[in-house]
Amino acid sequence: MVNKSRLFTACCIALVTTAMTFAIRAGILSKLGTEFGLSGPQLGFINSMAFWGFPLATVLGGFLYNRVGARNLMIVAFICHLLGLLLTIFAGGYWGLLISTFFIGFANGSVEAGANPLIAGMYANDQSTWLNKFHVWFPGGIVIGALLSGLMTNMNTSWQLQIAVMLVPAIMYGVLIFGQKFPVNNYLEEDTGKNIKSLFAPLFIFMAICMTLTATTELGTQQWIEKILGKAGAHPMLILAMITGLMAVGRYFAGPVIHRLNPTGVLWGSAIIATFALVLMSQATGAMVYVAAILFAIGVMYFWPTMLGFVSEYMPNTGALGLGVMGAAGMFATGLWQPVIGGWLDTEKQNALNEGLSSDAAELVAGQATLDNLAVFPAILILAFGLLYFYVRKKYGKRKTHQS
Repeated sequence: MVNKSRLFTACCIALVTTAMTFAIRAGILSKLGTEFGLSGPQLGFINSMAFWGFPLATVLGGFLYNRVGARNLMIVAFICHLLGLLLTIFAGGYWGLLISTFFIGFANGSVEAGANPLIAGMYANDQSTWLNKFHVWFPGGIVIGALLSGLMTNMNTSWQLQIAVMLVPAIMYGVLIFGQKFPVNNYLEEDTGKNIKSLFAPLFIFMAICMTLTATTELGTQQWIEKILGKAGAHPMLILAMITGLMAVGRYFAGPVIHRLNPTGVLWGSAIIATFALVLMSQATGAMVYVAAILFAIGVMYFWPTMLGFVSEYMPNTGALGLGVMGAAGMFATGLWQPVIGGWLDTEKQNALNEGLSSDAAELVAGQATLDNLAVFPAILILAFGLLYFYVRKKYGKRKTHQS
């Protein structure tokens, strides 16, 4: 007998593990740079390995899902999490960090490749709501990771021990999935050929492009939060915990919001709020940083799961492959932008130093300039999601939220 509750719990803990890798890595980024003498672009390339391993896993998982199923993909995730975390702990420099971070990224992508279609199939009548409930645990895991990282940093704990903490949730979800019966797919299109053909539909291509912008807006900002806001008069890891905590609450109660506005309305409104929040954050210092961070959380909280929910509901013929490609598009684009963001920070800081500013003032200016650059991504989405909203309303009707 399939224990849906246990499987859903296992998926959620796996996503907590995924999220903690983002949060704790963000918290120890400066330590890694100092210990190994790494530049901003080098740190960006290390970050990129997580974002590039992720899309490789989601695309491969999407292609293989019909053949190997969710269970095997979750087992791959578990093994790669253990391998990536242990290799990180014993890394001796730049190349060791690159390789170990790639394994972690591949594990994170395998979680998404297995869990998203599994949950969409188990709760086929309300996919967007349950995918949002599942993705509660990405920001939820970041809260846990950010608070642990901040606490352990204040206690002068080594970065290796901070990495080791993530072995606990990894082992927990491994225990929950081994020996469990997984459901037979009863919702997704299982013909991989049809899945591939559906990926070339104009609407899917449009959504995949939008996914690159939504993911970079959310994750590109969060991954560099410590360096962007380090001198803004607010505690960066507290800001990260607050943002992701609000995101978790918002996603848990996403059902009424999505049913009220439909997925396209949610996406359009999110883009507007996210753009305003990043512009405000780029000008704020002290207490106003927290206000801007609250708005940013509201702006990005529904992006990732609602994008997946939209594709699952409106384009079910893309199957598990469609969900995998969407996740891959988001993470791959975010990975591409990581060295660029690191370069922005280094360049803007050097320009400020050349103008005679102190080191702290230069870091503040660099962070604010980088936030201005990041605000361009959701600004483009305002137009894109506005067009999507009216297209869907015209084609499916005002209250239509699922393709028949």
